[in-house]
Amino acid sequence: MLIYVNGLLKCGAPLVPFFSHKRESFFNKTTPGCYSLTSVPRDRVYFNSSLRYSSKSIQVVESSVTDMGAKEEKADSAALSSYDDAMDALSTLISRRRGDPPTVGSRDKLEQVVSYLKILGLEDKIKELKVIHVAGTKGKGSTCVFCEAILRNCGFRTGLFTSPHLMDVRERFRIDGLDISEEKFLQYFWECWKLLKEKAVDGVTMPPLFQFLTVLAFKIFVCEKVDVAVIEVGLGGKLDSTNVIQKPVVCGIASLGMDHMDILGHTLADIAYHKAGIFKPQIPAFTVPQLSEAMEVLQETANNLKVPLEVIAPLDLKKLDGITLGLSGDHQLVNAGLAVSLSRCWLQRTSNWDKLFPNGSNETDMPVAFCRGLATARLHGRAQVVHDLVSDQQDSSGDLIFYLDGAHSPESMEACGRWFSSAVRGNKSFSTTPVNGYKRNGEFGRDFNRVSKQILLFNCMEVRDPQVLLPKLVTTCASSGTHFSRALFVPSMSTYNKVISGASAIPLDTRRKDLTWQFRLQKLWERSIQGTDAALDHTLNPDGITSLPPHDFLCEDAPHCGGPAGTHSSAVMPSLPLTINWLRDCVRRNPSLKLEVLVTGSLHLVGDVLRLLKR
Repeated sequence: MLIYVNGLLKCGAPLVPFFSHKRESFFNKTTPGCYSLTSVPRDRVYFNSSLRYSSKSIQVVESSVTDMGAKEEKADSAALSSYDDAMDALSTLISRRRGDPPTVGSRDKLEQVVSYLKILGLEDKIKELKVIHVAGTKGKGSTCVFCEAILRNCGFRTGLFTSPHLMDVRERFRIDGLDISEEKFLQYFWECWKLLKEKAVDGVTMPPLFQFLTVLAFKIFVCEKVDVAVIEVGLGGKLDSTNVIQKPVVCGIASLGMDHMDILGHTLADIAYHKAGIFKPQIPAFTVPQLSEAMEVLQETANNLKVPLEVIAPLDLKKLDGITLGLSGDHQLVNAGLAVSLSRCWLQRTSNWDKLFPNGSNETDMPVAFCRGLATARLHGRAQVVHDLVSDQQDSSGDLIFYLDGAHSPESMEACGRWFSSAVRGNKSFSTTPVNGYKRNGEFGRDFNRVSKQILLFNCMEVRDPQVLLPKLVTTCASSGTHFSRALFVPSMSTYNKVISGASAIPLDTRRKDLTWQFRLQKLWERSIQGTDAALDHTLNPDGITSLPPHDFLCEDAPHCGGPAGTHSSAVMPSLPLTINWLRDCVRRNPSLKLEVLVTGSLHLVGDVLRLLKR
């Protein structure tokens, strides 16, 4: 059984999301489809860093408020369609297939987004949102999550829009740190859908999926009356659907690298040009240390728009006073440093800094609320560690631990390798230290004389270059003394032409799935990583159906990367559900076995694994 732990305070007490807002509130219906929060005097709010809250009690309170709002919504409207109906409707907006390069957009498309906002009556209302707008190649999602957690812990009602989602589309929309409830999502979704559909009769086309989700985010944040809206750019920046924001409070650019080159350009300068497109005249902006080619473009764009641009160093751990970041990995210090500066600037420009810190807190000081936010930030599928529930139900079974990170670019793959190696080394003392918020009943005092094996579970989209990704991962891990005993190449479970929910049925009949790409990945692994050139059809049955390897495949003493030629260290797996069950069977059959499985290469793969583990 898993016990979720939201981190540790310096004193060892459980640390959970701070649940004090600058106002207590209840639902008050103002305009059709919108619920405002009626404020009570601010002097009824108490900031006390010594208070500790149960995450379960927080969820109960949130659930109670949600239920109350949901009942009013249902009383005032016709019966809402089911959640699956909404997913089916969303799926009709998908205009390309998985693997097809996304389009960066055009000014005409931005004008389209504005027209959708007008139809929904949001064009003027979004101008009232106090926005933090963040672009970047890697780390922009983490930066946004840190910003949201910091400002929520400062007492503000927060809205967060990120992409993509891993298990359920509602992950993209967070209110006060929690995914929007299914009831509220349906309410806002169908209001937007029906209004846009009505105009479609007049010749206005329905928006593509991301444009619809973007205007839906604005609808949610306006109706929920958030104090701050933290908006992550989808792709690029200059022509991204989110760039209809004309006057954000502050902008941020996370680390830049080579990704989506077919869309944004094949040089770092080209990519930086698109990212800097979110800069607005005289609006402060912050970025992290960049390569000179990118920094020159950012600085030139800032100068042309009279934007005060500041480069922020990675966060100094000493400022956290012993508290650990909620998102794991040394690279998160870069994102946390950017988030701290963005949040501080937002507070100052909205005239809230002096109200919260009237004693004139030094610019270099780290407020307690900031530390709480940094420690409680959570983002699925990024440096996430999950102990498998099923294998843990039997004391006689081995250990099965999943390390999940959706890295899919060379830079993020290197960061993933560093994190995994560090996490695996730290796992040797796991009996006394929770890893990334998870620990297990009965863990203390267990026998740790087990054979540990690091396994790679990998897939990437065909638009990626595995000849770059795989060597980068392997060499990074090897430099830290971490070597993969086996590599498993598996097809993703989800399909791009269908938006699914976390409760959607999992397809099991995948025996005839096309595995051509997975065999190519395996061939690359054996030739480039293992240095072998043997035939790789040993997992194929005569009928063409791929079978699972024998259970002792993971237990054999095989060399790690760089071992003798002719030894197979990899396998193509027929499906993801079968692979997860096969791994569970392996540890059930071998009580002395400890499998540490790194799942990476694709956010789609990571999301699919999380869905399966959740079941």
